[in-house]
Amino acid sequence: MKKALKITGITIFIIITLLMALPLAFQGQIKNLVKRFINQNLNARVEFSNISLSFIRSFPQAQVSVNDLVISNFKPFKDETFATVKDMSFTMSVKELFKKTGDDPIVVKSINIDEALLTLKTDALGNNNFDITKEKINRSTTENHESFSFNIEDYQIKNSAFSYIDEGSDILIHITELNHEGHGTFSTETSELNTQSEGKVSITLDSTKFLNSNPIKLNALIDLDLENSKYRFKNNKGYINELPIEFKGFVQLLENGQQIDITFENPESDFKNFLAVIPKTYSKNIESVETLGEFKIKGVIKGLNSEETIPNFDISIISNNASFKYPDLPKRVSNISINTQIKNDSGNIDDTYININALDFKIDEDVFKSSATLKNLTKNLLVHAKIDGVLNLANISKAYPVELDNNLTGILKGNITTSFDMNALETNAYQRIKNSGTVSITDFVFSSEDIVNPIHILQANITFNPGTVSLKNFKAKTGESDINATGTINNLMGFLLSNNTLKGNFNVKSNLFKVSDFMNEDTTVSKNKTTSDTESLKIPDFLECTINTNAQTVIYDNLNLKDVEGTLFIKDQKASLQKMTSSIFDGKLAINGDVSTKDKTPVFNLSLDANNFDIAQSFKNLELLQNLVPVANLIQGKLNTSLNLSGALDEEFLPILNSVSGDALAEILTTNINTEDGILNKLQSSLNFIDFEKLDLKDVKTKLEFANGKVAVKPFNLKYKDIDIEVSGAHNFDKSLNYNAVFNVPAKYLGSEVNLLINQINDAQVNNITIPVTANITGVFSKPNVKTDLTSGVKNLTNQLIEIQKQKLLKQGKDKVKNLIGDVIGGNKTKTDSIKKEQNNTVETVLNDIIKNKTPQDSLATDSAKSTEKVIKNVLGGLLTNKKKKKDTIK
Repeated sequence: MKKALKITGITIFIIITLLMALPLAFQGQIKNLVKRFINQNLNARVEFSNISLSFIRSFPQAQVSVNDLVISNFKPFKDETFATVKDMSFTMSVKELFKKTGDDPIVVKSINIDEALLTLKTDALGNNNFDITKEKINRSTTENHESFSFNIEDYQIKNSAFSYIDEGSDILIHITELNHEGHGTFSTETSELNTQSEGKVSITLDSTKFLNSNPIKLNALIDLDLENSKYRFKNNKGYINELPIEFKGFVQLLENGQQIDITFENPESDFKNFLAVIPKTYSKNIESVETLGEFKIKGVIKGLNSEETIPNFDISIISNNASFKYPDLPKRVSNISINTQIKNDSGNIDDTYININALDFKIDEDVFKSSATLKNLTKNLLVHAKIDGVLNLANISKAYPVELDNNLTGILKGNITTSFDMNALETNAYQRIKNSGTVSITDFVFSSEDIVNPIHILQANITFNPGTVSLKNFKAKTGESDINATGTINNLMGFLLSNNTLKGNFNVKSNLFKVSDFMNEDTTVSKNKTTSDTESLKIPDFLECTINTNAQTVIYDNLNLKDVEGTLFIKDQKASLQKMTSSIFDGKLAINGDVSTKDKTPVFNLSLDANNFDIAQSFKNLELLQNLVPVANLIQGKLNTSLNLSGALDEEFLPILNSVSGDALAEILTTNINTEDGILNKLQSSLNFIDFEKLDLKDVKTKLEFANGKVAVKPFNLKYKDIDIEVSGAHNFDKSLNYNAVFNVPAKYLGSEVNLLINQINDAQVNNITIPVTANITGVFSKPNVKTDLTSGVKNLTNQLIEIQKQKLLKQGKDKVKNLIGDVIGGNKTKTDSIKKEQNNTVETVLNDIIKNKTPQDSLATDSAKSTEKVIKNVLGGLLTNKKKKKDTIK
């Protein structure tokens, strides 16, 4: 016995070893088998990572597995993926593996597919990506030589997805989480297939979603007449969400299409079936919902489906005097009436139409009625609709378990009739858009995490006209701000239904408009936030409008603007300001320019004219002015300026200072100067011949140019008594300085030593002599460095004094010569020739001394220059020290 068990164990071990080892021997043959199938049947590129054979997984059958299968299309869908399959396995008899080309077809018993993704696509030209099977030439003579046949008893598809895309008809069908299995056989002429399917389906027609991940189930028992290609449905039941649908009939494949004859209806008539159509996410648990009335769906689809025709169909959805109430909600929805028909009588797809004869309901005492007709669905959609009713928005969440982020309140009233075609909306053909009626809303309150304060619309009245919508009245409040608006909206229907640009003209008034009431300054990130932390707000690209504004007070940050008026144009993500005026800082402000958010980083380009601005107020509240003119902090008075600037904005719509460039022309009106600290205090201590508190800045004009964080100041002139001052230089937005101030000081202010020197010259020209004293200002504004340059001043004054002295001496010499020549000429008339000769010699000697040699004068000039320069250096050195011993001389 022990020996028998041992032999049995060894035998089992050998069998298992063979079952595991033999697949390795057949690996090459299996790959050839699969490649042969692909080459004979598919016109596509097929790739896979591995093919394996197992005798154990489906013992006693053999199992062939293909892993990571990818099928890609050739032209016109080149390199697009048609299908991917993670794992696919075929089960067959072991003897099938030994068949060669020319033998009977290989018979496959079962197929299992896991994680497949199949995409069927038809482009706008009618090309199909699923036309990848090779055409069979002389099929009648070759059909017995096929390499494969399917005698399938079982097949299964798990965890897969399917997509159908028709670009020409704008149809999208997606099925996800697809699980499908079937049991039966295809080998006999007639057989039966039992299938179970489930998944989630989304259907979009012409950009409108009709189903969105709605769960579906289908249990179908199908009779298969393979000889006549006819498939008859019996004992079939499907579910859309939780709505049961039973159907019967058949589909038969013909040479020119499919002959279809199917009828369907929901087996129960309870109105709860209507709630079952709504996705469970929105309808919640409907088991305990109290319902009254009926709900019935019936349909017939019958006819030929071909390239030229579709089957006729008639689908009706009817409910009369129904109602429902959720047990945990206080309100009931009653008097529900639904009468809808979807129909095609001709077989021409263009003749399909939808009649919504009634869609009515009542909540409390509010009655809402609507009807519509939709025709020409596949081409230029024709719409005729009517809405008439009253709706208390607060009752929506009290009657239906809709989850709102924030509660709605307000009364909506409407009575609207509209007729249009989609092409008219897209092309703004207003003559084909027929609107009439009114809509009003009162006491509407909306709040959100994206806004600081709830928006309370006190009253809004809208009148619908052909082609336009008139905003007759709009009154709203949020925070402390109030808005009152009227206007006209063009192409509202085109915007709502066809993604067209929304156009309009509005007049907006406000007593108080606080920007902080509309901008959330909270640093926490809202879950509803629609922009990233690094993304700036965007002006809507769908908006094109003109807004005329008139606000008594606008508060922005720490700015308080009064009497704001102007026009705002919005188009192509750009807001343009024209003739925008305001009172601020005890003066007037005018703004023109634009802000664009079309690119990733917003940019602006503005022109500002400020008249009679209070300098102290504007400096305190305007960061830009603090950077452009930091010295304005020391000035009290009025300012006129014209400012042109452009640059980039950050995510909070504030200027990025280093990106700002432009120019400014500023004029200072009346002023007082603060010399207590800063740059003027430093200058005061370095230049004691000027009292900066008495500096005359009235009517001073200067021009600035700025770019890349640097401000260049063009030379401008100041006046202190009869001292002219010229200032020029530059500073950076980091407050670093590099300025020169040249003080042209009259010589008479240089003290008694210089005045004594001037008096010795005794010439009127000395009263016009000035000496330039240059102050070099560096460092930063709060801690400046001031250095004075005397070199040019000493040289300039020395040269002026010497030149005046030389000219004076030269003039004196010329006068003597003239007198002497006069005497000589006059005396010659009576004197002898010898006397004339003597006199001529005397004149020649004098002229040589004065004009040619100039020895007395030159030596005097040289000595005078040395003496003068020494005196000037001593005087200027005293003037530019910290002591004010000479101040009395210049008062």
